[in-house]
Amino acid sequence: MSNNIDFTPDVIDAFDLNSICEEGEIDISIARELLRECASFSRRPFRASTPGFRDFDTDELGACRKSATFPAFSITGGACALDCAHCHASILKPLIPAGEPLAFERLATSMIEQRGMRGFLLSGGSNRRNEVPFDRYLPAIERIKSVHPDVEILVHTGLVSRERARRLASSGVDVAMLDIIGARETIQEVYNLDRPVGDFEESLAALVDTGMKVVPHIVAGLHFGRLLGETNALGIIARHRTESVIIVVLMHAFADAGRFGPVNVREIAGFFSLARGTLNDRLLMLGCARPHGKARRQLDLYAMFAGFDGIAYPADGVLRLARLLGRPADHSFSCCGGRSCPGVA
Repeated sequence: MSNNIDFTPDVIDAFDLNSICEEGEIDISIARELLRECASFSRRPFRASTPGFRDFDTDELGACRKSATFPAFSITGGACALDCAHCHASILKPLIPAGEPLAFERLATSMIEQRGMRGFLLSGGSNRRNEVPFDRYLPAIERIKSVHPDVEILVHTGLVSRERARRLASSGVDVAMLDIIGARETIQEVYNLDRPVGDFEESLAALVDTGMKVVPHIVAGLHFGRLLGETNALGIIARHRTESVIIVVLMHAFADAGRFGPVNVREIAGFFSLARGTLNDRLLMLGCARPHGKARRQLDLYAMFAGFDGIAYPADGVLRLARLLGRPADHSFSCCGGRSCPGVA
């Protein structure tokens, strides 16, 4: 199919979907509806991102091994005081333990100078107030950036005050990332946290006001596998000037057995469409965390039909679908929330 075709939603009928999907793997009516609702995004550039957080291998992208090029560090190792019901710190376990700040600075500098590290994500577990204790690491970040200004530094911040947001920015952090939760019930019952929804919006506002690039995240299905506060989270983000937004999807395998059900892929596809329409002035990415297996492939394909601008670790067939839609597509070895997003200098 030529990339010069005039796009209409009905063009899906001409796609050779069997070359991308197994029969019955996706619902054609959902795909058609996503294309209809998100038609204005169908020609935007698309980027597949494979940072060095973990090993990854597909026929389309080949082997992308866990590497020092763009790794992720945890400043708390595998520990998180919140012990959220959806994760229990499992997401931290594959990350590189940062150690003490001076040791981290030596390690990061060595990885830059000897192993070609171009950037990194600094993450970690939260305290009981959902605050990531990054403050001790800011002098090290400032020294790293003074010597290696081109190294891109992303930080998962948790909730922040305006003063902590300013300190992040002044240290040279390039990108601040935080989850936005739109339902008080989810904050209390899943995050084990006694803070209102307004604290998440105040943290987002504080970060945006520093002038840093801020990339809010929404975890779809966070409330025990169901959608609850995600629409409100979209509204919160829409009120603040961010360049891009990342949607991730609950990973049922990490969650409390018996309390969480698997996400409903059809409902998540509908949320993708809502997110694309609500945040029509932003870059919209599907992030690293989402279910494995068949559900992952379905979600990735539906995100493409919904006009997402990028996907981290995309399933086989996603790049073929992008090109079938006539979208310019490329591949980056960095985080999907970084400055190398499609359309971002």
